[in-house]
Amino acid sequence: MRAGRATGGGSTGRLAAWLALVAVAAVIAAFALLAVRNWLTLLIMLAALGVAAAAAWLAVTRRGWVRPVAAVVAVAALAGAAIAMIVRGALDELVIFLVADFVFVWATKKAIRDSRLKRSAAAGRPDKTAPPRSVGKAVLLMNPKSGGGKVERFQLVAEAERRGIKPVLLRPSDDLRALAHEAAGSAEVIGMAGGDGSQALVAQVAMEHGLPYVCVPAGTRNHLALDLGLDRDDIVGALDAFTSGNEHPIDLAFVNDRIFVNNVSLGVYAEIVQSDEYRDAKRETAGKMLPEMLGPRATPFDLRFAGPDGGEHRSAQMVLVSNNPYVLDSLVGAGSRPRMDTGKLGIVAVEVKDAAAAARLVSLEALHDVRRFEGWTEWSADTFQVDSGSPVAAGIDGEAVRLDPPLRFTISPSALTVLLPPSAVGLSPAALRPGLSVSTLGELWEIAAGRR
Repeated sequence: MRAGRATGGGSTGRLAAWLALVAVAAVIAAFALLAVRNWLTLLIMLAALGVAAAAAWLAVTRRGWVRPVAAVVAVAALAGAAIAMIVRGALDELVIFLVADFVFVWATKKAIRDSRLKRSAAAGRPDKTAPPRSVGKAVLLMNPKSGGGKVERFQLVAEAERRGIKPVLLRPSDDLRALAHEAAGSAEVIGMAGGDGSQALVAQVAMEHGLPYVCVPAGTRNHLALDLGLDRDDIVGALDAFTSGNEHPIDLAFVNDRIFVNNVSLGVYAEIVQSDEYRDAKRETAGKMLPEMLGPRATPFDLRFAGPDGGEHRSAQMVLVSNNPYVLDSLVGAGSRPRMDTGKLGIVAVEVKDAAAAARLVSLEALHDVRRFEGWTEWSADTFQVDSGSPVAAGIDGEAVRLDPPLRFTISPSALTVLLPPSAVGLSPAALRPGLSVSTLGELWEIAAGRR
């Protein structure tokens, strides 16, 4: 019973699953009722929704006067659909559609999130009822400048010492790798309080010394912590991982023997990362540079690689190689990974053939739906190689670098044991997010029936 309470319980999840299924049935019944009693209203509603979708597309793909006019048309079409249903006596069906849609979205998220959290706890990732472990000598390296000074703001030195953890502060002249190796020589657990670049470096040292690792999200974005299922706002609580006993094996990836815990970007995104403005205004900088870099005058990138079918690709506007596959809705957004222990690299290639395709990609980026782009290809592999005739601009875990070709990507399965604090859910947003598909309905049925 404890585990159920820690993960949100089973009864509420089953109730939410039943509510979601009832909502689906209500929508189907409302459509059937409209088709039988008022089929003309149904046609008007579907036509209005089609006009709204087309107008919304124009609103994000066009500039000048077309954009505001298209936005007005989209809103008017949606309002027209609602008015038509009211005027033609279909108010009951309209209410059912609106209420059922809200109930389905809320209940589906609730049911699937609770179910997956419960299964995560049962699998021991993390087991919040596990007894505290004795870690012996624990060392936490800290970058006082990361995240705008989070180490000082959250008094991590004092909090670490209170828990028997030795703090090691990184000074401007220090070599973090050398400090980590020195600490790992006598430590039984080692951790890092800093950004993803520092996390990767210390994680590699922990792997080389066979030590458990603790990630303290004291950086700016903390993408690794996000995918580990840590609460990125509970920085002090992350220190409890040193004594939690919750072991979480993850993979580590490498490009030309350089480690990355998240991903390596090549092409457009890598060039954006090189910009001085990027770190302070990520989305704004990308939004300003993307149209220009994808336009007809843009120089093609010399990135040569083999696709999932073995076919040769001579160029691509973007290549993203990740430590386990991401679920991406946007080129700029971080996304997240459902798992970090698949033993596979995630690979995404985006090829833009002409100006029209570039406009579609930019519009889909604005809609956070880039996976629908026709030049989007994604797959998984054990290894991957990119060739080029010159050094390649890359973003490694957000850090701008240039790499000598060929770029050889590999992954080491279960290379690192991460310790998670009891407060961590142990699942990323992608692992908790339900999709809108037939498989989602099947998962809801299994939850409702008590099979999950």
